Amino acid sequence: MTVKVQREDFDVGAELAAMTRGRTSIGGVTLFVGLVRDMAGGAEVSAMTLEHYPGMTEKQLEAIEAEARARWPLDDALIIHRYGRLEPGDQIVLVATASAHRDAAFDSCHFLIDWLKTKAPFWKLEATPEGERWVEAKGSDDDAAARWAKES
Repeated sequence: MTVKVQREDFDVGAELAAMTRGRTSIGGVTLFVGLVRDMAGGAEVSAMTLEHYPGMTEKQLEAIEAEARARWPLDDALIIHRYGRLEPGDQIVLVATASAHRDAAFDSCHFLIDWLKTKAPFWKLEATPEGERWVEAKGSDDDAAARWAKES
């Protein structure tokens, strides 16, 4: 189980290969890769800067991952979240879960990405033609995370 918070990009194929190499008990891996969009809230976005508190952020991501491990029979899990200035098309986040069974892999990956949106301490600043703006939490993200809280 791995959590990485980093400025540099990641190679999805290399991360998947490292996760599964020699592990014949894994029956399925589910991946989610989040990308920077060029539009948000009806406005053009030319860049996004992600900020975090080192140490606190990793600890919170590890707690979210531990919750997934407690809920599903996972062989492995990986969370990579980037910070710094990113441009449209850049990768922001990779969540991967591996299990003997596909339902556990799918459900745990969905859970992790929903909880990352609401519980991970990252702050996003978007650059638009009108200037910079902080991204506010969305009610729909809270609703998604609340669904998982009810299922615990």
